[in-house]
Amino acid sequence: MKPLVLALIVFFLAYVPLRAQNPGYQPDPRWQAPAAAASQVNPLAGKPQAAAGGRKLFLRNCVACHGANGNGREDKHSADLQLPVVQGQSDGTLFWKITNGNDGRGMPSFSKLPALERWQIVLYIRTLQRATPAVTTPGRTKLTDPQSAAAVTAWRFASAAIRMP
Repeated sequence: MKPLVLALIVFFLAYVPLRAQNPGYQPDPRWQAPAAAASQVNPLAGKPQAAAGGRKLFLRNCVACHGANGNGREDKHSADLQLPVVQGQSDGTLFWKITNGNDGRGMPSFSKLPALERWQIVLYIRTLQRATPAVTTPGRTKLTDPQSAAAVTAWRFASAAIRMP
C-alpha cells in the first residue's frame, strides 16, 4: 500500500503544476499596441544582465497570474509568456502591455513601476523561451520540457508501483 501512496503523491506533485499552465491561451485580438509604442526600443537591450533584476520584479509582480515559469495560469486566464505568439511581439509592444494592462482580460496596469523596471521585466520575459520536444527516432519524441518529463516519470513510477505485490 505504501508504494501506491507514494506513487500518488509523486503523480500529483507532477500533475498540479501542469494544471496551472494555460495551454489554451488565445491572445486578445483587440489588445494591440499603437505603432509608436510597438516600435519603441528597449533601452536595456544591450544589457542582458538587467534580466536578473527583471526576474525579481517578475516574481514580485507577475508570478501570481503568469506562474513562476511564465506559462500562465488556466484559472486566471493569463497569457502563457513562453508561446511564440507572445515571444514574437516587439519589446515595445510588451512594454506597452505591461504599462497599460488589459482590463477585459484581468491584466492590471503596472504603470506605477518605473519605466526602467518595466523594461527589465520585458528582458526577463525574453528568457522564458519554452523548451521544444526533439524528435530522436521516427515515432518517438524525447521530452525536453521539464514539466512534461516529470509527468511522464510520475506516470511510469505510479504504473510500476501499482503492479508491485
